[in-house]
Amino acid sequence: MPTVTLIGYRGTGKSTVAAALAQRLGCPWWDADVELERVVGMSIAALVREQGEPRFRDEESVVLEELLAKPSGVLATGGGVILRPGNRERLRERGGCVVWLTAPGPVLRRRLAADPTTASRRPGLTGADPLAEIDAALANREPLYRECSGVVIDTSIESPESIVASILRVLEAPKTSPRPRTPHEPD
Repeated sequence: MPTVTLIGYRGTGKSTVAAALAQRLGCPWWDADVELERVVGMSIAALVREQGEPRFRDEESVVLEELLAKPSGVLATGGGVILRPGNRERLRERGGCVVWLTAPGPVLRRRLAADPTTASRRPGLTGADPLAEIDAALANREPLYRECSGVVIDTSIESPESIVASILRVLEAPKTSPRPRTPHEPD
């Protein structure tokens, strides 16, 4: 079971934070999207285009199951992994400390627009431009992310190093006390 599992919408910094956190913890980390692409032998965009979103979600669930069986480490999930009830249950039961990384729509649009891999690695799933679908997707997914997470961190104003420090404080907190609030946690 991973020590920490990061969930959140695309562009919230899951992979960046996972790599930095794993380095600080001295443990391995996995990017579920990279693992999925390795398993299926094509990009997520190609998989969605050629075989459809349901097939992509099936493969995503299989990869999640395999990664949650790994020994301690840090797992960065795909942004939509929480869409299936079975995945949410797996995350709650076997995801370790599940951290929801958040950012407002305008910040995500700016980050995704600046990322040259957005078109090839982050396909729009509604048929709309990936930048145009952010607000609706965030509204639909927010309760699902909240259902799975024990910690919420807004990544829009904190550096990856600060986010890692916040997660480390949560991991070091006594298990019997209420979970510490993280900086800039939304209500």
